[in-house]
Amino acid sequence: MKLEVVRTQFGKDATNGMLFIDGVFECYTLEDEVRDVKVYGETAIPSGEYEIKFRKVGGFHERYSARYKNAHYGMLELQDVPNFKYILIHSGNTDEHTAGCLLVGNTQQDLDLGKDGMIGQSRLAYERMYRKVSAEMLAGQKVTIKISDIQLDNQISNKSDDDNFIYPSYKEKLDQIYNNTNIIKNYIIKGIAPQ
Repeated sequence: MKLEVVRTQFGKDATNGMLFIDGVFECYTLEDEVRDVKVYGETAIPSGEYEIKFRKVGGFHERYSARYKNAHYGMLELQDVPNFKYILIHSGNTDEHTAGCLLVGNTQQDLDLGKDGMIGQSRLAYERMYRKVSAEMLAGQKVTIKISDIQLDNQISNKSDDDNFIYPSYKEKLDQIYNNTNIIKNYIIKGIAPQ
């Protein structure tokens, strides 16, 4: 099984993304901000591909075991992340709920509306994703996760460079945003992960 996180928005304190499982959109993600130099508990997972294994010790494992009883087999931990330890996939709502881990949710707030980001219905998204991933791992299948940044031909922005309203440039920018938005929608509708 292959998971892929495609980061779609980069904020001052948080990073938004989308999680795909075997090329099909699963849920939204939230991480700490991307940094060139790691700051403990405040840095997004480095881009790359990592194996996921169960972590059966620690506070998260104890809390999730109590919450989910016989449906919890261990936390989903990313293996061999450079300069990071104990990187988990778990529920939470803002970047204050993560110390370098990956949060999942069914809804997502634009980072322009709040520096900490926000994802909603996190437990529901986590439970749905966990059932799929843990079933594969319990069956002895290898599960990996690839972390990458969205690659678009043109930058998408809701910020204007023009101080004045100029119709031709405004229309061109709207057309560009519309086309890029349709690309992302097609990824979600067709269940295709961006390459």
